[in-house]
Amino acid sequence: MTKILVDGTEVDVPADYTLLQACEIAGAEIPRFCFHERLSIAGNCRMCLVELKGAPKPVASCAYAVKDCRPGPNGEPPEVLTRSGLTKKAREGVMEFLLINHPLDCPICDQGGHCDLQDQAMAYGVDSTRYHENKRAVEEKYIGPLVRTAMNRCIHCTRCVRFLAEVAGVPDLGAIGRGEDMEITSYLEQAMGSELQGNVADLCPVGALVHKPQSYNVRPWELHKTESVDVMDAVGSAIRVDARGREVMQIEPRVSEEINEEWISDKTRHVVDGLRLQRLDRPFLRENGRLRPASWGEAFSAIAAKLKGADPKRVGALVGDLAGAEEIFALKALMVALGVTNLDCRQTGEAIDPAWGRAAYTFGPTIPGIEAADAILLVGTNPRTEASLLNVRIRKRWRMAPLAVGLILDEQPDLTYPYTYLGAGPDTLGALAKGEHSFLDILRQAERPLIIVGEGALGSLGAAAALAKDIGAVTAEWNGLGVLHTAAARVGALDLGFVPGEGGLTFSQMLEPGALDVVFNLGADERAIPPGAFVIYQGTHGDAGASRADVILPGAAYTEKSATYVNLEGRVQMTNRAGFPPGDAREDWAILRALSDVLGQRLAYDSLGALRKAMYAAHPHLAAVGAVEASDAVATLDTLAALPAGSEKAAFSSPVADFYLTNPIARASRVLAECSGLARGRALEAAE
Repeated sequence: MTKILVDGTEVDVPADYTLLQACEIAGAEIPRFCFHERLSIAGNCRMCLVELKGAPKPVASCAYAVKDCRPGPNGEPPEVLTRSGLTKKAREGVMEFLLINHPLDCPICDQGGHCDLQDQAMAYGVDSTRYHENKRAVEEKYIGPLVRTAMNRCIHCTRCVRFLAEVAGVPDLGAIGRGEDMEITSYLEQAMGSELQGNVADLCPVGALVHKPQSYNVRPWELHKTESVDVMDAVGSAIRVDARGREVMQIEPRVSEEINEEWISDKTRHVVDGLRLQRLDRPFLRENGRLRPASWGEAFSAIAAKLKGADPKRVGALVGDLAGAEEIFALKALMVALGVTNLDCRQTGEAIDPAWGRAAYTFGPTIPGIEAADAILLVGTNPRTEASLLNVRIRKRWRMAPLAVGLILDEQPDLTYPYTYLGAGPDTLGALAKGEHSFLDILRQAERPLIIVGEGALGSLGAAAALAKDIGAVTAEWNGLGVLHTAAARVGALDLGFVPGEGGLTFSQMLEPGALDVVFNLGADERAIPPGAFVIYQGTHGDAGASRADVILPGAAYTEKSATYVNLEGRVQMTNRAGFPPGDAREDWAILRALSDVLGQRLAYDSLGALRKAMYAAHPHLAAVGAVEASDAVATLDTLAALPAGSEKAAFSSPVADFYLTNPIARASRVLAECSGLARGRALEAAE
């Protein structure tokens, strides 16, 4: 530790800290534009200038290390002044320089109300300028459907360029020209291709880059803000839902060091219009082959009439990808009361049994734990499309110190970091386990090897576990076997045991023609239910599940209810209501509670609090919001390694064919549909 004086306050800081970090520890506020804690240091805006005693001129505190400071003439600690006359004059000069070419757009600028330049000009600038020439003009650029440019405002902080190059791992933006002719551009004015591109508008401190879908729609002071979690994938990113009245206007990231740091994917951010389009806002009944609006009483009566004489063995219940733990718990309780054992949540057909242990279906090392791995094997997964923020962690680990990454998949995608392509399917995994590939030696020599198994390879989970056992990937100190799910509801449903009971049918078996007479579908839209069965669909959007339904019960989306989700790590999280469901739609657990009355199997809770009390009594770990319950990974590994080898020989393929259209809410979004079309066009160009 090194002693340093900041405005007369002595602090001890590590020698490799910058002066800016030291000043913040001492409680001094340092303005900045180009500096960002998660990006490399550029040192080009000069707003963070401070006076360093003994230095001939003010120094950029973001780029000056504490270890480079000289002590005083008698060995006194280095002294930094953040409020001296010299510092004040330097900051005023920098602000005047930055505003030379900045247009007077504040009244009509989308950044107004949360603009760093506006705030710092008020705090550190002056009220006049000595510059009376014409301001420079920059031609606007098309960089895609998600980010709008106003490059006259750009101050060349290069945050956007550094984010895309370092965090997202794509060369979508760069700088051309020099001096006042410098411009940030996509070179050929092509649309950016990153699935994280929306974050550049968050990073921009001046409104040169803003979110195009929300342009001119809203001001920050009009919104009420609700902290929540994302359900577009299984990562469970921390988000903030901003609503105006009943309508969600935008979704922004929240800081969560354990999960998404402060980034979110474009699907998470721009699914907003999908929350209000194609919504189910009233019950429907199918009569003479057509759906007609109905009352709740009519819908419940039709369901009761169909279930009254039905054989419980011919009744099944399915759970989709966006369901919260509360409605899954209530649906299971109702089905068990009716004697139904045909229950399943495994929509992609993965063979996972919760009886094997929780470590069999969770991401064992946790997302922050990726940074401790020193060799990674990806089996049947493309993490860039299946879990974008988890892929960001892998890239972050690779940037910390390059490590070996192996991939077994039927394609060779751009993961934004180099990897060794090993092969396509179970045969490759078997050959690797036998030592027929040199990558096995890399895994064995690693202190903390990590094997990530995607949903596309869960049929070979036993073989992956055997390999993990052979290389010592799972010990008491390190769990190097992780399952990468793509659905937000999957881990929670498996925790609740929503799988076939004794003699029950699996998801795929229930979808065979003639297998069931009645199907209760809780938001499962990804697989088609064959003709013949009476289908009760409870969900939010007019997607595939609703079009096949005989009775539709309109539910609440994740922004319209307080619900519990468990992310791929097994971390318990909770959404908060930011608005109310449209029309006659209701929260899902309340619909099931009302239906249970009509069916004569009344559920024993009349409020969300009572339901959660019952759920926590049956599954105590769900009460620990924000925590990951410890599991016996070593014992589970032995169970998995002993599983019989699967007969499946097909190549491993990612379950996510289109990153932008993976669930009913996303498929209702016009913005994400445009992104999907551009992505398909880029794929076709690459194939040619």
